[in-house]
Amino acid sequence: MGVRLLLAAVAVTLALVGCTPVADPDAPSDAPAAADDTVRLLGQLTVAKAGSMKGYSRARFPHWRDAGKNCDVRDTVLQRDGESIKLSGCNVVGGRWYSEYDKRTFSDPADLDVDHMVPLANAWRSGADKWDDERRGDFANDLTRPQLLAVSASSNRAKGDQDPSEWQPSNRDYWCTYAQSWIAVKSYWRLSVTTAEKATLTDMLDTCPAQKP
Repeated sequence: MGVRLLLAAVAVTLALVGCTPVADPDAPSDAPAAADDTVRLLGQLTVAKAGSMKGYSRARFPHWRDAGKNCDVRDTVLQRDGESIKLSGCNVVGGRWYSEYDKRTFSDPADLDVDHMVPLANAWRSGADKWDDERRGDFANDLTRPQLLAVSASSNRAKGDQDPSEWQPSNRDYWCTYAQSWIAVKSYWRLSVTTAEKATLTDMLDTCPAQKP
Protein backbone atom coordinates (compact mmCIF):
# COMPACT_ATOMS: atom_id res chain seq x y z
CA MET A 1 0.00 0.00 0.00
CA GLY A 2 2.76 2.47 0.95
CA VAL A 3 2.19 6.15 0.39
CA ARG A 4 -0.79 5.50 -1.86
CA LEU A 5 -2.93 5.69 1.28
CA LEU A 6 -0.68 8.14 3.03
CA LEU A 7 -3.19 10.89 3.70
CA ALA A 8 -6.73 10.25 2.55
CA ALA A 9 -7.61 7.30 4.75
CA VAL A 10 -5.90 8.31 8.00
CA ALA A 11 -8.64 10.34 9.64
CA VAL A 12 -11.48 8.01 8.63
CA THR A 13 -9.66 4.84 9.62
CA LEU A 14 -8.56 6.13 12.99
CA ALA A 15 -11.99 7.47 13.79
CA LEU A 16 -13.41 4.00 13.26
CA VAL A 17 -11.08 2.46 15.83
CA GLY A 18 -11.16 5.31 18.32
CA CYS A 19 -7.60 6.51 17.75
CA THR A 20 -6.51 10.08 17.27
CA PRO A 21 -3.88 10.90 14.62
CA VAL A 22 -0.80 12.63 15.95
CA ALA A 23 0.06 15.54 13.67
CA ASP A 24 0.28 19.28 13.59
CA PRO A 25 -3.36 20.40 13.25
CA ASP A 26 -2.29 23.62 11.56
CA ALA A 27 -0.08 21.92 8.99
CA PRO A 28 -1.19 21.54 5.37
CA SER A 29 -1.41 18.09 3.79
CA ASP A 30 1.84 17.58 1.91
CA ALA A 31 1.62 14.44 -0.20
CA PRO A 32 4.52 14.03 -2.62
CA ALA A 33 4.22 16.77 -5.22
CA ALA A 34 4.19 16.25 -8.97
CA ALA A 35 7.63 15.83 -10.50
CA ASP A 36 7.90 19.40 -11.81
CA ASP A 37 6.85 20.84 -8.45
CA THR A 38 9.29 18.57 -6.66
CA VAL A 39 12.16 19.80 -8.82
CA ARG A 40 11.23 23.33 -7.76
CA LEU A 41 11.13 22.34 -4.08
CA LEU A 42 14.48 20.59 -4.41
CA GLY A 43 15.98 23.72 -5.90
CA GLN A 44 14.81 25.71 -2.89
CA LEU A 45 16.48 23.46 -0.30
CA THR A 46 19.63 24.72 1.40
CA VAL A 47 22.72 22.82 0.28
CA ALA A 48 25.22 22.30 3.10
CA LYS A 49 27.72 19.81 4.41
CA ALA A 50 26.34 17.22 6.79
CA GLY A 51 26.55 18.44 10.37
CA SER A 52 28.07 16.75 13.37
CA MET A 53 26.47 13.85 15.23
CA LYS A 54 27.61 15.38 18.53
CA GLY A 55 24.81 15.20 21.07
CA TYR A 56 22.61 12.94 18.92
CA SER A 57 20.37 10.32 20.49
CA ARG A 58 17.15 8.76 19.27
CA ALA A 59 15.75 9.78 22.65
CA ARG A 60 16.02 13.39 21.44
CA PHE A 61 13.22 12.50 18.96
CA PRO A 62 10.51 11.15 21.32
CA HIS A 63 8.44 8.45 19.58
CA TRP A 64 6.11 6.65 19.30
CA ARG A 65 3.47 9.00 20.70
CA ASP A 66 0.15 7.81 22.04
CA ALA A 67 -2.59 7.88 19.44
CA GLY A 68 -5.55 6.71 21.45
CA LYS A 69 -6.30 4.10 24.11
CA ASN A 70 -3.48 1.54 24.20
CA CYS A 71 -2.17 2.40 20.73
CA ASP A 72 0.56 4.58 19.31
CA VAL A 73 1.78 6.10 16.06
CA ARG A 74 3.37 2.81 14.98
CA ASP A 75 -0.02 1.09 15.20
CA THR A 76 -1.52 3.99 13.26
CA VAL A 77 0.93 3.55 10.39
CA LEU A 78 0.59 -0.23 10.32
CA GLN A 79 -3.17 0.09 10.12
CA ARG A 80 -3.04 2.80 7.48
CA ASP A 81 -0.58 0.99 5.21
CA GLY A 82 -2.05 -2.51 5.46
CA GLU A 83 -5.07 -4.47 4.29
CA SER A 84 -7.34 -6.91 6.15
CA ILE A 85 -6.05 -5.52 9.43
CA LYS A 86 -6.61 -7.52 12.62
CA LEU A 87 -6.72 -5.62 15.89
CA SER A 88 -6.45 -6.45 19.55
CA GLY A 89 -7.93 -3.33 21.04
CA CYS A 90 -6.01 -0.66 19.16
CA ASN A 91 -2.91 -2.80 18.61
CA VAL A 92 -2.29 -4.23 15.14
CA VAL A 93 -1.73 -7.99 15.39
CA GLY A 94 -2.25 -9.14 11.81
CA GLY A 95 -3.02 -8.12 8.27
CA ARG A 96 -1.33 -7.91 4.91
CA TRP A 97 1.39 -5.43 3.95
CA TYR A 98 3.34 -4.73 0.78
CA SER A 99 6.81 -3.31 1.36
CA GLU A 100 7.40 -0.72 -1.36
CA TYR A 101 11.15 -0.72 -0.86
CA ASP A 102 11.71 -4.34 -1.89
CA LYS A 103 8.41 -5.64 -3.34
CA ARG A 104 7.82 -8.10 -0.50
CA THR A 105 4.51 -9.00 1.16
CA PHE A 106 4.05 -9.75 4.86
CA SER A 107 1.28 -10.94 7.17
CA ASP A 108 3.07 -10.58 10.50
CA PRO A 109 3.51 -7.01 11.78
CA ALA A 110 6.63 -8.15 13.64
CA ASP A 111 8.34 -8.45 10.23
CA LEU A 112 7.79 -4.75 9.56
CA ASP A 113 9.44 -1.55 10.65
CA VAL A 114 7.91 1.89 10.44
CA ASP A 115 10.55 3.78 8.52
CA HIS A 116 11.25 7.46 8.94
CA MET A 117 11.59 8.56 5.33
CA VAL A 118 14.18 11.12 6.44
CA PRO A 119 15.98 9.21 9.21
CA LEU A 120 16.26 10.84 12.60
CA ALA A 121 20.04 10.94 12.51
CA ASN A 122 20.01 12.44 9.03
CA ALA A 123 17.61 15.10 10.23
CA TRP A 124 19.96 15.83 13.14
CA ARG A 125 22.85 16.35 10.71
CA SER A 126 20.77 18.59 8.45
CA GLY A 127 19.30 21.02 10.96
CA ALA A 128 17.26 19.22 13.63
CA ASP A 129 20.13 19.53 16.11
CA LYS A 130 19.02 23.16 16.50
CA TRP A 131 15.42 22.22 17.42
CA ASP A 132 14.03 21.51 20.85
CA ASP A 133 12.88 17.99 21.73
CA GLU A 134 9.21 18.86 21.29
CA ARG A 135 9.75 19.85 17.66
CA ARG A 136 11.92 16.78 17.11
CA GLY A 137 9.06 14.71 18.51
CA ASP A 138 6.67 16.35 16.04
CA PHE A 139 9.05 15.36 13.25
CA ALA A 140 9.46 11.78 14.47
CA ASN A 141 5.67 11.29 14.67
CA ASP A 142 4.69 13.24 11.55
CA LEU A 143 1.63 11.59 9.98
CA THR A 144 0.86 14.55 7.73
CA ARG A 145 3.90 14.48 5.49
CA PRO A 146 5.08 11.27 3.74
CA GLN A 147 7.54 10.71 6.60
CA LEU A 148 6.32 7.39 8.03
CA LEU A 149 5.96 4.19 6.01
CA ALA A 150 5.56 0.52 6.92
CA VAL A 151 8.28 -1.47 5.14
CA SER A 152 10.18 -4.71 5.62
CA ALA A 153 12.41 -4.64 8.68
CA SER A 154 15.35 -5.82 6.57
CA SER A 155 15.08 -2.95 4.09
CA ASN A 156 14.67 -0.37 6.84
CA ARG A 157 17.73 -1.62 8.67
CA ALA A 158 19.77 -1.72 5.45
CA LYS A 159 18.82 1.93 4.92
CA GLY A 160 19.82 2.96 8.42
CA ASP A 161 20.44 6.71 8.58
CA GLN A 162 21.69 6.99 5.00
CA ASP A 163 20.53 9.61 2.52
CA PRO A 164 19.62 8.76 -1.10
CA SER A 165 23.21 9.24 -2.27
CA GLU A 166 24.14 6.31 -0.01
CA TRP A 167 21.05 4.09 -0.21
CA GLN A 168 18.06 3.70 -2.52
CA PRO A 169 15.25 1.11 -2.44
CA SER A 170 16.02 -2.02 -4.44
CA ASN A 171 12.61 -1.49 -6.06
CA ARG A 172 13.58 1.01 -8.77
CA ASP A 173 9.90 1.50 -9.63
CA TYR A 174 9.60 3.29 -6.29
CA TRP A 175 12.49 5.70 -6.83
CA CYS A 176 10.29 8.51 -8.13
CA THR A 177 7.95 8.39 -5.13
CA TYR A 178 10.87 7.93 -2.75
CA ALA A 179 12.60 11.06 -4.04
CA GLN A 180 9.36 13.06 -4.03
CA SER A 181 8.63 11.99 -0.44
CA TRP A 182 12.15 12.74 0.77
CA ILE A 183 12.05 16.21 -0.77
CA ALA A 184 8.55 16.94 0.58
CA VAL A 185 9.68 16.12 4.12
CA LYS A 186 12.92 18.08 3.93
CA SER A 187 11.14 21.04 2.35
CA TYR A 188 8.43 21.25 5.02
CA TRP A 189 10.84 20.83 7.93
CA ARG A 190 13.43 23.12 6.32
CA LEU A 191 16.24 20.61 6.48
CA SER A 192 19.33 20.92 4.31
CA VAL A 193 20.69 18.51 1.71
CA THR A 194 24.27 17.71 0.78
CA THR A 195 25.59 18.20 -2.74
CA ALA A 196 25.67 14.43 -3.35
CA GLU A 197 22.19 14.00 -1.87
CA LYS A 198 20.75 16.69 -4.16
CA ALA A 199 22.42 15.19 -7.24
CA THR A 200 21.05 11.72 -6.49
CA LEU A 201 17.56 13.05 -5.83
CA THR A 202 17.69 14.82 -9.19
CA ASP A 203 18.62 11.54 -10.88
CA MET A 204 15.85 9.69 -9.05
CA LEU A 205 13.29 12.26 -10.20
CA ASP A 206 14.31 11.44 -13.77
CA THR A 207 12.58 8.07 -13.25
CA CYS A 208 9.21 9.78 -12.76
CA PRO A 209 6.69 9.18 -15.57
CA ALA A 210 6.52 12.02 -18.05
CA GLN A 211 3.56 14.26 -17.38
CA LYS A 212 0.99 14.69 -20.11
CA PRO A 213 0.77 18.25 -21.50
